[in-house]
Amino acid sequence: MNIHHLELFYFVAKYEGITAAVRRMPYGIQQPAVSGQILQLEKELGVKLFNRRPFALTPAGDELYDFVYPFFSQVGEVEARLKGEEGSHLRIAASGSALRIHLPDLLAEVRTKRPSARFSLREVEPGELQGLLKSQQVDLAISIIGERITEGLQTVELLKIPLVLLVPEKWKVRGLSDLLVKNEDTGRKAPRYPLVGLPAGNVLGRIFLDSFEERGVDLVPNMEVDSLDLVGDYVSWGFGMGMGVEIPGKEPPGGLRAIHLRGFSPVVVGAIHQENLKPIARDFLELARERAKNLAKPS
Repeated sequence: MNIHHLELFYFVAKYEGITAAVRRMPYGIQQPAVSGQILQLEKELGVKLFNRRPFALTPAGDELYDFVYPFFSQVGEVEARLKGEEGSHLRIAASGSALRIHLPDLLAEVRTKRPSARFSLREVEPGELQGLLKSQQVDLAISIIGERITEGLQTVELLKIPLVLLVPEKWKVRGLSDLLVKNEDTGRKAPRYPLVGLPAGNVLGRIFLDSFEERGVDLVPNMEVDSLDLVGDYVSWGFGMGMGVEIPGKEPPGGLRAIHLRGFSPVVVGAIHQENLKPIARDFLELARERAKNLAKPS
């Protein structure tokens, strides 16, 4: 098979038609030339690769596209990396709250230092981060550092964030003791109010449950949600109290206040990465450390 014919087929299949492919190819070529070379490829293979109107790959076309896609889909990325452009591309994975609250200012500082910087941001669950790093789909991950770190990955501690319980402002609650009741038969304690929390499979949710378990408190959420933002929403809507963290520079959601959990170990937030960071990632880490120091200073 002619490699150039395969490349033309890749673009036609990717953009679902010869006309669309010609408009978006990275080099100039006329539509009749593409049509003619695709026909040569079909003649050589002895199969029809796609129907023209409406466009649809045949089973043979599907099989050929699956074969050529891994190579041709990465040509642009490899070319950029070899030219050095990839050195200005920073790929970060983090939780939604981290992407919204602290990363915008940090990335603005990176762009000031490196005007040609490009960013790819991925909102992911904590359990996905290490896999993305090992497969080199991201350069850095910002996450709670509470799990065993895979061999070959390194961590940089940035912040220690206190655990809190979120309650409606109208509740007459002064501290944790007002939120718990004791079972006289077992001697253990339980929440006085329904709890909105994260699943036990979530890193932060597990830290919460383990921290209370160590203190003889049976803390089981009455409602499980996927994010701290949703915890705040449902507490605001009257579903009880909620798991939370005291993020520097961020006030509790409107109508809520945070009950501090004195004596509880804080959550450690940091960066996870592989060795040999590219320069733009090192710049980001340096700025992140400086910002973390400023946030940790008493106001």
